[in-house]
Amino acid sequence: MTERPQLQLNLTPEQSPAPALGGHETTAHVVAIEVDDREAILLIREATGIRQERRPFRPWLLAAAPASDAGGEWTELAGEGLIWLGEFEGFAAALAARDALREAGRELLWYGSPVKQFQVRSGVTLFGELQFQDAHRLQFDLETTNLRGDRPDARILLIAACDNRGGEWMLAGDDEAALLREFVDLIREQDPDILEGHNLLGFDLPYLEARGRALGVRLTLGRNGSELRFGAERRCPAGPRAWRYRPARIWGRHCLDTLFAVQRFDVGRGELESYSLKAAARHYGIAEPERIILDSAQMARLAREESERVREYALQDVRETRALAELTLPTEFYQAQMIPAPYQSVATGGTGEKINSLLVREYLRQGYGAPVGETPRPAPGGYTEVRQTGILQRVVKCDVESLYPSIMLHYGIHPQTDTLGVFLPMLKTLTGRRLAAKQRMRETADAEQRYWDGIQGSLKILINSFYGYLGAALNFNDPAAAAEVTTTGQRLIQQVADRLEATGSQVIEIDTDGIYFVAPEGVDEESDEAAYIEAVGRETLPKGIHLAHDGRYRAMLSLKIKNYALLTADGRLIRRGASLRSRADERFGREFLTAALLALLEGRPEALGALYAETQARLLAGTLPLADLVRAERFSNKSLATAARRMTPRALEVARSRLGRRLSVYERQDGALALAEEYDGDEDRVRYLEKLHRFAARLRPALPDDFERFCPRPDRKRLEAELAGQTQLSL
Repeated sequence: MTERPQLQLNLTPEQSPAPALGGHETTAHVVAIEVDDREAILLIREATGIRQERRPFRPWLLAAAPASDAGGEWTELAGEGLIWLGEFEGFAAALAARDALREAGRELLWYGSPVKQFQVRSGVTLFGELQFQDAHRLQFDLETTNLRGDRPDARILLIAACDNRGGEWMLAGDDEAALLREFVDLIREQDPDILEGHNLLGFDLPYLEARGRALGVRLTLGRNGSELRFGAERRCPAGPRAWRYRPARIWGRHCLDTLFAVQRFDVGRGELESYSLKAAARHYGIAEPERIILDSAQMARLAREESERVREYALQDVRETRALAELTLPTEFYQAQMIPAPYQSVATGGTGEKINSLLVREYLRQGYGAPVGETPRPAPGGYTEVRQTGILQRVVKCDVESLYPSIMLHYGIHPQTDTLGVFLPMLKTLTGRRLAAKQRMRETADAEQRYWDGIQGSLKILINSFYGYLGAALNFNDPAAAAEVTTTGQRLIQQVADRLEATGSQVIEIDTDGIYFVAPEGVDEESDEAAYIEAVGRETLPKGIHLAHDGRYRAMLSLKIKNYALLTADGRLIRRGASLRSRADERFGREFLTAALLALLEGRPEALGALYAETQARLLAGTLPLADLVRAERFSNKSLATAARRMTPRALEVARSRLGRRLSVYERQDGALALAEEYDGDEDRVRYLEKLHRFAARLRPALPDDFERFCPRPDRKRLEAELAGQTQLSL
């Protein structure tokens, strides 16, 4: 292993930069920050309402060399790299200097958000000393005639709203302009800190803006009477994907989208097949009692004919949005108490940039510039291996707790450019705070327990981001250090797996920091498993790196790396990997796989054959509803060029007009890919029977010898003959 300078981590609070994690300026109860050219306005919540406090602000940037010809005042800081601090009298002057530096090919660090610039330089953060429930949050939802507010038939039918203080409002009426003005009045009167909605940034706010523009209604939703506006398009990372959106700006308020929040919340869990409000609410057990389900395409008619039912439906939507926000958004709320950035940016930004801004803030506080980051290069990944496939009983999982952060702390692996020694003490302090928060979470209940869970969850995400930071294109990165972390992790997890097998366990799968295995005879109870795992950890891992019990299961179906199913003690099914759960699969396939997995894991393989035959018969008879046959397809220019040859004219037209958005399509008997709205009982039943066999074939490792007996391959010619009435086929 490469020798690295060992940083002293046993620092006193006075010696450590970690106390600055919450910002080195300790103004509490700041619920929003707004900045103009030369002034920052802090909105501070007090018992009597919102107080404004004004602070001076000078836009700034860091550069590798001064650009005096671009104006501004330049100060040389300590350190290496971007050590010239340029400060300007207004944002326009700062932008001009930024552009001049870029045109000259000079390295620089620039934040496009004036609020973030102020927070990084001043040390002020949001929500200090507040809990999530202390902020005033208001949820709203539109019911409309269509999905585009700029179309001739567009109209807002009603607006439902509620808040976390017990208020509920229903705005409706035939005068749409008056409805919009009533909504503006509601927001101004209730004066929430945060607006929440499900698909708020992708639908509700853009639709409101379009209708306001069409009707000449100014949406003066800001606390200073300013109008709703939007920024340039950005991407919100959620696991391996990044979703496009335009950030919404309402002066003095934050706009939080629970659609993004639930996607990020599900990363790592992989439990949701749909991120829709109703699906997420059902899954997390927060759905409204006697939930009403309505067809959005029929909303205009329903609003006329069943107005009370539509109103209750809309109120159920906002209540579920509030509950979903309370589950998914505390993590980002508590991160905003540390990260120098607006709340919406914290909730939609990448974790690496969060770490970067913490480091830059501390370096500037100490009078240092920031280094120029190295060009990223590929690092070795985590160690993955499948040693057993098929169905296994009595499965246990062990996990090296925070493997990569623990390695970094134990071996002192840090960026070589971190000359102030900020990186590891910050990581150590975050880790200590998380452990303390987890302990408080175990000791408390109800609202206090949720508070500590939000704290520990936000800290966990930040802690796990420190490794990824090393390999990213950020100022203090260190690709060599990133590689050292992963190779060390590979070695340690293999040592654990080998020790498990040497002590009688049957290792099933190894994935980066976790191992599924069948425990040896005599290790039967959960307490026995925990003691066994602890002993294996002591024998194989360095002091300070802990192996923990991370779950026990009645059975596991192991297919291939990162593709498996687990059956919990209470009969709950957990699936991982695209082989067993994919939102692109038709619903009949997803439901077949769910039932088939339960049958196999519960030891009922004969039920698989009966299920397969029953689904075959329903497909062949055409008795499955259209909703079971359609799939969600997202078309890009590239994929559309390939698919266009087999699409109906209508499907091709709609796909071209809605690039990047999901369309519901099905396979027609003539081989065409058609929209759900074109359905006329004309699905290609043989094609769907072949798809059923492919769904079933994903489970072949569970029954390597009996699979074809339970799930025979369909014979296309014979089935086509059956459908044509030429022969009588017995399934």
